[in-house]
Amino acid sequence: MSVLLVMFSATIHEVAHGWVALKCGDATAKEAGRLSLDPRAHLDGFGSFVLPLFMALMGGPMFAFAKPVPYNPYRLKNPRRDEVLVAIAGPVSNLLQALLGTALFGIAWKSRIAVLGLLGSTGYMWVVRILTTYIYVNLTLAFFNLIPFPPLDGSKIVMPLLHGRVREEYYRVQAYAMPVLIVALYVLPSFLGIDPVGAFLDFTAGNLYDLLVQAVM
Repeated sequence: MSVLLVMFSATIHEVAHGWVALKCGDATAKEAGRLSLDPRAHLDGFGSFVLPLFMALMGGPMFAFAKPVPYNPYRLKNPRRDEVLVAIAGPVSNLLQALLGTALFGIAWKSRIAVLGLLGSTGYMWVVRILTTYIYVNLTLAFFNLIPFPPLDGSKIVMPLLHGRVREEYYRVQAYAMPVLIVALYVLPSFLGIDPVGAFLDFTAGNLYDLLVQAVM
């Protein structure tokens, strides 16, 4: 269930990138057929299936990534500003999905007697489980993608703030980004007991999840 929710949420995440790019003047994603809500247009074999499934089996935080939406910064109306808008659109879409899930959970919680009568205890349990998982998945996707490290969205948000040699060094780091992420996600927690990504997600997504769910109960 968690993997399916990640796939659905990641699809909306990618469509949001392409939609904002289109509004900013770049139709590359639309021309490539990436404004579709069909998951097959966006999902990545490793990032959308293997990674979240592995994390679910390991009992760790749930996150994933899809195939990056193509865009051409030279077609943007205001490249420096619009690149940030395109990058932040994905995480914002996940935060909005988390808020939607919270609203639906609040309705289910306050109407639990009626829902129990309609679906029974097992059905109600599944409604609660799906909605709370949907909230947590989207918060995790939002904050994971905000990490300012290539190729995550956070790197594109901070890129316009960098200049000169610092910007050149940041570009150079991109060549080693994926191995470093793999080390941070798997090697450090498994062999050294150090989990910086998990700690970050617990502090951000975990705490915000608790606040949202408690606010509507």
